[in-house]
Amino acid sequence: MSVDLAHIRQVMAEADCLHPEAEVEAAIDAVASQINAQLAERNPVVFCVMNGGLIFAGKLAPKLNFPLELSYLHATRYCNQTSGGELFWKAKPEISFIDRDVLIIDDILDEGHTLGAIIDFCRHAGAAAVHTAVLIDKDHQRKARPDFKADYVGLTCVDRYVFGYGMDYKGYWRNAPGIYAVKGL
Repeated sequence: MSVDLAHIRQVMAEADCLHPEAEVEAAIDAVASQINAQLAERNPVVFCVMNGGLIFAGKLAPKLNFPLELSYLHATRYCNQTSGGELFWKAKPEISFIDRDVLIIDDILDEGHTLGAIIDFCRHAGAAAVHTAVLIDKDHQRKARPDFKADYVGLTCVDRYVFGYGMDYKGYWRNAPGIYAVKGL
């Protein structure tokens, strides 16, 4: 499958910036402050959800001022597409979190199917408590579970197809320095 880089560049050129870099960075600082206040004495295992959570976790982790174990897991429903399918585990957690608090860091809470499945997995595998931090919570009424909310949320955004700060458009623009919405989506 070849990629039309001209199209990928055009998507960025036409995108609407919903949250500029300074606003995103301030939101990450605020999330770190909340986590520091609530989890510093809980000895959490912190898992970054790959690939989307990579940038948020990388910016957030150095702001957490307590000892923690940091690892990753990789579960996806998107596989570089623009709509989700069945949950696919690429890498399950390798650090034991039995009887420990777990903090899951992800890029976005959209409908919540992936994050919900990860939470269920951690609880079933013996976590004492599971906490979630997302950079973006998409504002709509299609959550997988009616009252599903992340414990720590950086920003909310409108119900559009967004990319940047770890979120991608067809595998590209995870590195965009802000949160952008694809024109027309």
